[in-house]
Amino acid sequence: MTNEFSWQPDPASGITMQWIEANGQTLELATAGSGNKLALCLHGFPELNFSWRHQMPMLADMGYRVWAPNMRGYGRSSKPHGIASYALDQLCADVAALIDASGAENVTLIAHDWGAIVAWHFAIKKLRPLTRLIIMNVPHPNCGRRELRHWHQLKKSWYIFFFQLPWFPEWMLGRNGATPIKRAFSNMAVDKSRFPDADLQIYADAANRPGALRAMINYYRALLRTKDGRNIGNAMVDIPTLMIWGEEDTALDIRCTDGTEQWVPNFELHRLPNVSHWVQQEAPERVNAIMRKWLD
Repeated sequence: MTNEFSWQPDPASGITMQWIEANGQTLELATAGSGNKLALCLHGFPELNFSWRHQMPMLADMGYRVWAPNMRGYGRSSKPHGIASYALDQLCADVAALIDASGAENVTLIAHDWGAIVAWHFAIKKLRPLTRLIIMNVPHPNCGRRELRHWHQLKKSWYIFFFQLPWFPEWMLGRNGATPIKRAFSNMAVDKSRFPDADLQIYADAANRPGALRAMINYYRALLRTKDGRNIGNAMVDIPTLMIWGEEDTALDIRCTDGTEQWVPNFELHRLPNVSHWVQQEAPERVNAIMRKWLD
């Protein structure tokens, strides 16, 4: 495996990069801090662990050992072939293997977008003990299914069905050096100054890697074509859970947050007005302040 990573952290951040083996995959891992308390951060589509760059130093300062992997298919992490390789059971098994490799006894799972889909299922299935759960801009599975029965959410989820097409989505997103990947951030963002071109280029370069776009889109294909996501039992999450939600999310309606308490009794919701789906990158100061207070 090459020593070249998808991005190079600012040395002053305290973030370093390494490789880790998990569930048969070689994953790029951004790390910060030390100790027996693990904060495991899962990114979304079409992101990288780079999306946690604002949170990792804060969590390390709080005494956490912070791990943020590039999930399978992303950046320079392994890109196994086939749609079934991106089913939720496989993605959750990667998370379990990372927790096992850490040796930590106290684990807080922090997740956004696709990472949060994985995190919800991981917590519901109780694959490993978790101390706390932090979710950003993705609903509890049962709330998401409920809202998909309504036009206000279904029309926002058009891209999930577009991604079921063979090869064409990869071609669309990969045009002009993956410029559409950069536009996914800048077009959706409210405060576009938070997404300078140098940062967006990191995402575009990662998506341009051979096989990356197919792997990234296979997450969506597997979601609709495998039963993993439907087998969630009573769907209960019995650990303290914080949800942070940028209200100007163009992909997920704010009504997706309604009724979460039915399945998550120990639940706290913070809605951030004038913030897009990319909540932890667009409003890092507010997100960090909410997380710090809640974790304290």
